[in-house]
Amino acid sequence: MVKNILITGIGSGLGEALAKEYLSKGDHVYAIGRSFPKELDHDPHFFFFPFDLSQTFMIQSSIKEFIDKHSFDLVILNAGILGEIKTLKEMEVTEIKEVMELNVWANKELIDLLSTYASVKQIVGISSGAAVNGSKGWGAYSLSKSALNMLLNVYAKELPHIHFTSLAPGVIDTPMVQQIIKYVDETEFPSARRLKEGKIQSPKEAARLLVATFNILLDYESGSFLDVREIS
Repeated sequence: MVKNILITGIGSGLGEALAKEYLSKGDHVYAIGRSFPKELDHDPHFFFFPFDLSQTFMIQSSIKEFIDKHSFDLVILNAGILGEIKTLKEMEVTEIKEVMELNVWANKELIDLLSTYASVKQIVGISSGAAVNGSKGWGAYSLSKSALNMLLNVYAKELPHIHFTSLAPGVIDTPMVQQIIKYVDETEFPSARRLKEGKIQSPKEAARLLVATFNILLDYESGSFLDVREIS
């Protein structure tokens, strides 16, 4: 059966790989973000809405028509930013707010919009182990992913007809990870060294694993935070 999948943030990395994986299976992919892989431009099952999701104040008015009256089997909230790796003391509140805007509040606006104007069976927020493991330098990102986990947990209680999961996908070779590997001082920030020494999946590997896992998430309580490495 052909599925309708909505994915945010498909310009590169995991989002791009997820879109390609679903399209290869014959599913319909709807995507929202600033950019998309040009090779998808002529795929008849790919539908793209160009929008910068950090502009949260415009999400509801801008995106309503794109999702209105659609039925989505799965929504993957993938768009996100890392923010700069530095201590919280060195970080301005405005910098933290910028990370929270995309990683948390954009998702709130989207969920509100989808629950009002579309039919949705399942929503998965791409989270991180950083949501529960505090590491020096990761303050803004950790705060945002922890907030995302609770956001989806609360929505699970308030929108019981939709199944919600926050899912940590493991470490993936994305521009965000490459930024850490190349530019973060591992002496000052030991988490960067652990990242380099650990297993790093290709986006394609990660996408295949996640696509195989998403249905399994329905067996868990809605609102759960799960790590794909502990499921598979």
